[in-house]
Amino acid sequence: MASLLASILPAACSTSAPALLLRALPRTPLRRALASPPRMSTSSSSASPAPAAAAAAGERPTAAPYGSWKSPITADVVSGADKRLGGMALAGDGRLLWIEGRPEEKGRMVIVKEDDKPVDVIPQEFAARTLAQEYGGGAFAVQDNVVVFSNYKDQRLYKQNEIGSLPVPLTPDYGAPDVSYVDGVFDPHFSRYIAVMEDRRTSSLNPTTTIASVNLSGGDVHEPKVLISGNDFYASPRIDQNKKRMAWIEWGHPNMPWDKSELWVGYFSESGDLTKRVCVAGGNPMLVESPAEPKWSPKGELFFVTDRRTGFWNIYKWVEDTNEVVPLYTLDAEFTRPLWVFGISSYDFLGKSNHIVFTYRQLGRSYLGVLNCDSGSVSLLDTPFSDLSNLVTGNDYFYIEGASASVPMSIAKVTLDESKTKVVSFSIVWSSSPDVVQYRPFFSTPEFIEFPTSNPGQKAYAYFYPPVNPMFQGLPNERPPLLVKTHGGPTAETRGVLDLSVQYWTSRGWAFLDVNYGGSTGYGREYRERLLGKWGIVDVDDCCSCARFLVENGKVDEQRLCITGRSAGGYTTLASLAFRDTFKAGASLYGIGDLSLLRAETHKFESHYMDNLVGNERAYYERSPINFVNKFTCPVILFQGLDDKVVPPDQARKIYKALKENGLPVALVEYEGEQHGFRKAENIKFTLEQQMVFFARLVGKFEVADDITPIKIENFD
Repeated sequence: MASLLASILPAACSTSAPALLLRALPRTPLRRALASPPRMSTSSSSASPAPAAAAAAGERPTAAPYGSWKSPITADVVSGADKRLGGMALAGDGRLLWIEGRPEEKGRMVIVKEDDKPVDVIPQEFAARTLAQEYGGGAFAVQDNVVVFSNYKDQRLYKQNEIGSLPVPLTPDYGAPDVSYVDGVFDPHFSRYIAVMEDRRTSSLNPTTTIASVNLSGGDVHEPKVLISGNDFYASPRIDQNKKRMAWIEWGHPNMPWDKSELWVGYFSESGDLTKRVCVAGGNPMLVESPAEPKWSPKGELFFVTDRRTGFWNIYKWVEDTNEVVPLYTLDAEFTRPLWVFGISSYDFLGKSNHIVFTYRQLGRSYLGVLNCDSGSVSLLDTPFSDLSNLVTGNDYFYIEGASASVPMSIAKVTLDESKTKVVSFSIVWSSSPDVVQYRPFFSTPEFIEFPTSNPGQKAYAYFYPPVNPMFQGLPNERPPLLVKTHGGPTAETRGVLDLSVQYWTSRGWAFLDVNYGGSTGYGREYRERLLGKWGIVDVDDCCSCARFLVENGKVDEQRLCITGRSAGGYTTLASLAFRDTFKAGASLYGIGDLSLLRAETHKFESHYMDNLVGNERAYYERSPINFVNKFTCPVILFQGLDDKVVPPDQARKIYKALKENGLPVALVEYEGEQHGFRKAENIKFTLEQQMVFFARLVGKFEVADDITPIKIENFD
């Protein structure tokens, strides 16, 4: 694994420099005052640091228009590197299993096992992916070396006893992939598998969600047995290894799980049914909270994350005897993420000890630490990752998903010393882009910035990437074009990590801005709730304000401001183009144009989401870009998957038709077989290239260096 580590990490972060990996961090990072003045680093955010890079290499960069630079980070490179992770688990032999998505196999999600050379666990004709709540996650679990997973094609559960063996079905074939299973666990007290079950046989728009058990004994297929029902949604069934009891999360309309949810514990009878039930958190109507990630410690104590009172997701423990909830570590930081996908694991217990490995987010950065539950002491750990997500633990080691501005999304194995307070080894076992080292001179390093919003005295946050290419520099007195990205969700967070789809733009001479507008996660409940009742206002204002902030600081060209976004970010993009005049062109990827239509047609999970974000019927109308196509004044390109059930294709078609009739330059690209998010390499490539050439032709004032055949633009070609 050392060669893989060396190829991905910068030289200063290699395994030969343990002093760097173990440098001391402050025990409690200071939370920067939100009222501090806007900051822009004059050294790292200049319009083009390329001359310095080229001078270091002994070459003089060529002066050329921004946007026209030749780059080795091609769309083929980006699409091939767009591997995604779908969860991790430890096998009985202590080695890691994970799910990776492969664009070259049309997005197939494959369970892989760690070895000298990673080995595919499931056969070629299977894919581990569940469609529960459309976004899935939590598609497999392992006990010893037995794997149970959800198969994408038929959505049935399968059991596989060893690598190379044929998976056998556990759940019935209903004739169509209408019943999904997710977030499952092995029950140590009964021979069964317990999972969240989503049944769409009666209604695809309003399926029934329950927690059910599936028999593992014998080789026969068994009908699942419903254990818990009655609420709209369930997640995270977790079973105590010591006693016959289970914890779970549930919530109901109109709430999303991050708005308000409940944590319950139920006790199994000798027959395996749930009898007595206790609401641990979320049941007090006077206390708004959203508990998540329940886990039983090796001693049989229940831990979880919630945001009661402080507004930040912190770690708590349940005292069963008194039914009290006590905080373990309080910090103005987020110890979990919103439950868009199942299977989130932001903390875990080290072996049989009473030590918890945890991650948290604070002002745009991730931190990693170990909490001694007996003494209450916390030791922060240092690794090359500045961004962390899921983790799974062994005895004195753990695996963690992470990235940084120079390290792509990876899985690392981290081993601790005997006291469990320091890192003694760090090795990469998987990388989304192992060949990334060859492009390092072309990487733009993101700068975390805070900027003033339209609300006096209020700040918001973003990552700014200046254009970088060691072979080129901009023309004298020229400022680069800017592409603003609006993240999806909208209850989500963009992160300042190495993303080749960003570097594709910056290495060609574009500046790139990734905005965490008000309503984003990672900054606490108060920041997250800025968007309540104001979706299409706060997010739009923040994106426009940040773009203007860069213009005022002389970083970008005011006449070449473009905007792009996916899903909910596509809505913010379209709303920015319809209701503001900041941007000169935009690209919407499966974005929302008609809020009322989306509410009527979207899936159950998000069917009431927008009511909290938008408000009354008048707001639905007034904030839907489709109703104000006459206010669009600049070109738009739209991309849409035809199998999308979250944002149906009619949304893009209505926008396209209206803009075409109004005489604006517009183009629409539709992909067969794509759902909400493009997974096929050829479509990822085509989308990236067509955005680039669209912007170049219509607002760029430059010729792209790549050989790209542009699609026809209505009212332009």
